[in-house]
Amino acid sequence: MIERPLTRGYHRRVSPENESNSGEFQFNVGVIGATGYIGAPYRAEIREATGARIVALCARRRELLDQAGEEDGAGLLTDNWREVVSHQDVNFVIVATPDALHHEAVMACAEAGKHLLCEKPVGVNASEAYEMWSAYRDAGLAHYVPFWTRFCAPFVRARELLESGLLGEIRGVVYRWHNPRPDDMPLTWRDDAGLSAAGSIADVGSHAYDTLRWLLGREATRVQAHADTITPARSDLGAINLTEALGQSGSQSGAPRSKGTTFDYASVAWEFDDGAVATLVLSHTPFFRKGIAPELELHGTKASLGLDRVSGSLTLAKPGEPAEIIDTVPNNGFGNRFAKYVFPSLRQALAGEETDHPDLKDGWRVQLFTDAAARSARSGRWETVE
Repeated sequence: MIERPLTRGYHRRVSPENESNSGEFQFNVGVIGATGYIGAPYRAEIREATGARIVALCARRRELLDQAGEEDGAGLLTDNWREVVSHQDVNFVIVATPDALHHEAVMACAEAGKHLLCEKPVGVNASEAYEMWSAYRDAGLAHYVPFWTRFCAPFVRARELLESGLLGEIRGVVYRWHNPRPDDMPLTWRDDAGLSAAGSIADVGSHAYDTLRWLLGREATRVQAHADTITPARSDLGAINLTEALGQSGSQSGAPRSKGTTFDYASVAWEFDDGAVATLVLSHTPFFRKGIAPELELHGTKASLGLDRVSGSLTLAKPGEPAEIIDTVPNNGFGNRFAKYVFPSLRQALAGEETDHPDLKDGWRVQLFTDAAARSARSGRWETVE
């Protein structure tokens, strides 16, 4: 049986001037980390969403910030995130900075009464994540953590098949999350252990583990991992963002080279709280490529299901029968994530309705797992998820 976590509601802390003429909550948005690989597409989606306007932007590089201000029509452009948090018109803040810079800003947002979207991993470690969740829980403010794979069409279909009982009780999981980056792509903050929570373990591992929690309704109890930095030295062009780095692959001859200091590969094994077992291979290295095998395998007492996000195919294998593709669900992207998922969910929460969107509590639970995996990679032994 698949058990689901309880949904949660939020206290209504909405000023009358934050409501549109229709009575719908108006999101007045401030974005911290506005011009990076994450912040820029978020802003583009918000510009197209109804009931929202971008009020304030924070970024460290003035030329990118000025361009963003022209695109968004934002009234405040600053390199000081505190000015975004204290802005009287801002009621919703997006924190899209490097991992190590989340905690202080999020805690200030809670103190200032701002609703929140915080990128994952939500903190450097689970202790930070718990403090952030506790602050928002106690303040009665709405909060969102963008675990987007929950909304990926092939995974939504897989969840429907799970809930139908087709697979029986899930006893084993194999997950491959490969995000190959070009082998000549320059370094970014994601390669810096001083800014990244735990490299690939926390970056894409957080997505993978949250997806399994959402699919199965279970938590890991202990974990063993091997992880390393296996990509060779790459060009170091200084403080460039990931979008810029991807655009400069192959064009930085003569630049100084160094090796990243975060994990870019990990193999993680764990046990769930019901005794089921799982294996996860994570990678940002150039040579672990997608599409060779199913991204996700779910092995149950009645049947097994393979999910290939690249092709959208769902393959079923039953004992004594040949495997067959039972459905093909194209992965056509998410569309406007703020218009479809974020703003509707938060409006529900602010209206006092139950909602099960991913939030800071999920971010904390996930970080308990990624912390344990990182500890195991360093200790070389099984670690308890706690």
